[in-house]
Amino acid sequence: MFELLKEQPADKILSLMAAFRADPRAQKIDLGVGVYKDPTGLTPVMRAVRAAERRLVEEQTTKTYTALAGDAAFGAAMTDLVLGDAVPAARVAAAATPGGTGAIRQAFELVRMANPEATVWVSDPTWPNHLSIIRHLGMKLASYRYFDEATRDIDLDGILGDLARVAAGDVVLLHGCCHNPTGANPSAADWARIIAVLKERGALPLVDLAYQGFGDGLVEDAAATRLIATSFPECLIAASCSKNFGIYRERTGILMAVVPEAGMQAVVQGNLAHLNRQNFSFPPDHGARIVTMILTDPALRADWEAELEEIRTTMLGLRAQLADELKRLSNSDRFAFVGTHRGMFSRIGASPEQVEAMRAKQGIYMVGDSRINIAGLNRDTVPVLARAIIEAGV
Repeated sequence: MFELLKEQPADKILSLMAAFRADPRAQKIDLGVGVYKDPTGLTPVMRAVRAAERRLVEEQTTKTYTALAGDAAFGAAMTDLVLGDAVPAARVAAAATPGGTGAIRQAFELVRMANPEATVWVSDPTWPNHLSIIRHLGMKLASYRYFDEATRDIDLDGILGDLARVAAGDVVLLHGCCHNPTGANPSAADWARIIAVLKERGALPLVDLAYQGFGDGLVEDAAATRLIATSFPECLIAASCSKNFGIYRERTGILMAVVPEAGMQAVVQGNLAHLNRQNFSFPPDHGARIVTMILTDPALRADWEAELEEIRTTMLGLRAQLADELKRLSNSDRFAFVGTHRGMFSRIGASPEQVEAMRAKQGIYMVGDSRINIAGLNRDTVPVLARAIIEAGV
């Protein structure tokens, strides 16, 4: 049987990571992998996470299963973090998943169960794994214009024009904040226009919220998601705890479904539990329990929010430094977008050939579409990258 299998295409980011590790140069710079790094290049364990884990070791009395949808307290804590009081809790069904990717997968599975003919619309560009999962599930796929390569900002006219072709019942995948891979995000006024078109078309929004707290702040980064939840009778939200809690390897995520009325919550909740059972049975609990402890303990939460704010402002500082250095070297404002983008990523506008030249000459690793992870920089490497960008002719 195995001889019938075909070799799968290599994941570009994972291949980039392998190439970086194999590079013997001491001054190499990794801007490819999407994880936060402190100025020393370490992805640290956050203070509140350490404290919660110590407490968990002392207090936990069992490692038995929780529930198919995960611990209810995790669902309640995450629903409050993401949605606040935007919608009543009785209208929200939630299930813990293995990371934000697991939440995205379960969201697509739920859509396929409910409406097998639905087309999933994704931004062009989007996180490559969105496309991979949709294709693997055999679902219909379409894209809407999102990024203006000339301005390095969103293409609002393109977004609105393409979303005007969405059919009733189709699913539109939206990045709640900190768009991956571009870093360009709609303004509040832009979101209002996008939502108006989707409501008119009868679309189901699916929000991927992987970076809450990395852009403009915890509440600010949830604003678009909350507006969507209050604007539509139903929507799906896939949230990740990997970045804002720094627990990447714990695989902690959640899928939330906002339903039209409280009476429908039990049916949707049951379907979420059913999907978990089919795909992996009980979800991981360690990371979810750590998150729950942090979000429900005032002291831990305060420390977590303070450290998360330090991470966010560090990235903003690196953005400002890079934008200033590029302005100085280029004698132009053409790289000002680096300072206005939000989150970990920006696409700097280099061609694949220019990206390869920077890798070969300066040991700077970035994805071929020129997406850079701002958090892979520090104050000393920003000037190195800026010079490389200019020398490459970007």
